Amino acid sequence: MTTALLRRSVLALSLAALSLGGLSLPAQAQDAKKNLTIGGTAGSNIDQLKQGIVPILEKKGYKVKLVEFNDYVQPNLALAQGSLDANFFQHQVYLKKFAADQKLDLAELVQGPIAPLGVYSTKRKTLADLKEGDRVTLPNDPSNLARALVLLEQNKLISIKQGVDPLRASEKDVADNPKKLKFIPLEAAQLPRSLGDTEYAIINGNFAISSGLKLTEAVVLEKTPDYYLNVVAVKTADKNTAWAKDLVEAYHSKEFKAVVDTKFQGYAKPSFLQ
Repeated sequence: MTTALLRRSVLALSLAALSLGGLSLPAQAQDAKKNLTIGGTAGSNIDQLKQGIVPILEKKGYKVKLVEFNDYVQPNLALAQGSLDANFFQHQVYLKKFAADQKLDLAELVQGPIAPLGVYSTKRKTLADLKEGDRVTLPNDPSNLARALVLLEQNKLISIKQGVDPLRASEKDVADNPKKLKFIPLEAAQLPRSLGDTEYAIINGNFAISSGLKLTEAVVLEKTPDYYLNVVAVKTADKNTAWAKDLVEAYHSKEFKAVVDTKFQGYAKPSFLQ
């Protein structure tokens, strides 16, 4: 082999090694990652992270930064763009629809507790006090709007057309509304403020709590099915990283269960936290 050919061979092998090393670095860096940024919405979601999850992760050697949001759009966009490593604010129905609509490669990592959706009122003590034409504010995002309508149907205030997927129901799918309720969809974070202007407001639990309402003050609370439990979301590529596995372990830990049992009573919980 000539000297020139030998040099070219060595150079080719060196480039190949660099190329292979470059491919493996991102995975290695993710597994060695010890600084995490996690997003959550105001109220019970960020509180669960702060009081229950962060202390566990810190014991595992992580430094955790929490970012608080006041809407249901930015946390997933921030996650997809890489400014968050994970978020905790949404149920799986919302995550799947949002990710599909926005073409985001996000995945559910683990379920966690959620403050139940509730009907609140400052003008009526019970649903039996409801009068014809009463105004009802409810979440305007499609998955939680459907959830609110199902809650009204369960309490025999409306009926939804037969054959309609209850996870996708909207106002146009209401078959019977005997009290002629007037539905006013609003951004979820604005619902507590609507209580002074309407007879009833159907409010997501985290925003009810962040506004100073108590679950015990609700006129009625939903019986939350598993698909409406909160989930931790991550980018799909990060789902099997070491830090993601540690995050799952934190949610499954006895320490987190103790925090939930003492500080988040009345919340709907996954089976492993029962």
